[in-house]
Amino acid sequence: MNQNFPTLDSQASAGPLVAPPAGQLIRDLPKVELHVHLEGSMPADTLFELAKRHRVEGIPDTLEELREWYAFTDFPHFVEVYLASVRTLRDEADFALLTSVVAERLVAQNVRYAEVHVSLYTHLMRGVPAKVVFDGIEQARREAEREHGIQLRWIPDFPADFGVQTAEETVEAVLRDGPPSVVGFGVGGVETPLGQYAEVFGRARAAGLASLPHAGEQAGPERVREALDLLGAERIGHGIDTMKDPELLDRLVDAQVPVDVSPTSNICTRVVDRIEDHPLPAMLDSGLLVTLNSDDPTLFGSDLTGEYEIAHDLVGSDGLVRLARNGVHASYLGAARRRELLAEIDAVAARHGL
Repeated sequence: MNQNFPTLDSQASAGPLVAPPAGQLIRDLPKVELHVHLEGSMPADTLFELAKRHRVEGIPDTLEELREWYAFTDFPHFVEVYLASVRTLRDEADFALLTSVVAERLVAQNVRYAEVHVSLYTHLMRGVPAKVVFDGIEQARREAEREHGIQLRWIPDFPADFGVQTAEETVEAVLRDGPPSVVGFGVGGVETPLGQYAEVFGRARAAGLASLPHAGEQAGPERVREALDLLGAERIGHGIDTMKDPELLDRLVDAQVPVDVSPTSNICTRVVDRIEDHPLPAMLDSGLLVTLNSDDPTLFGSDLTGEYEIAHDLVGSDGLVRLARNGVHASYLGAARRRELLAEIDAVAARHGL
């Protein structure tokens, strides 16, 4: 995400910017989500519960008022709500509660597997130890898998505009306390030159973690090149600026480097003016391995189902099936589970005559 937010009208609080629903196909398709932020997925009622538990100030006193306050308006308000959400996460039980709620919402959308970004440094900087974060989310991850069958994996990250010391503290915490369910290491926040983080990402990669940075959402294709050349990126978060550089586009297509796209997020952050102008169809047509994701679903008023509804209007039912398959291919699922999900997607497509 970046800081170029528009002021939206009152319709923003009513729900996601969606096309007419594609109906049963979207409900039936097994899905994976590869770019969703844990903290940006906190529902208003969970924030309300945690705020009351810890007596956090600066948050509306009633749930009704909180839901109105939670509706996306502009960047300063987004930051206010996001930081309020983060302030309520203090102990293992808080992180477990949030993870449990997020898992249940994913299960309700027929999401079978998700790689979830955890903004680890926003907790470290508040004095919350990494072990507290990981122990809490791991407890809920295990329970969700046992009760619902969903698999969750983690991508700890740090904000790019906070500097090298921030990156070093984050990777050290991950390498020291991160569980085996951590599959990658990321960088988000305001896009800045990525070369300064080459050594940090080298450490993460040497430890077996995938390089999964945000790049090329609004700072141009050069950020994507840096992610590939300097950070060894295996997948690009957002990456829509790739379409501005034909040579870079060919490179990603040839190597089948996945690009995680989040249409509602792109509209809210004003990197795309209208959903009709979104490059998703051109990205698919080019041969890019594009995946579909919700980014910060609660804060942007959408979810993965809403993104599939938008995508249906842009690329049709065949495109939805392709996006579902791409998500599986781009994931860090094991080979056997990947084959199972692809077979299930194909069976759903066949039932729908696709």
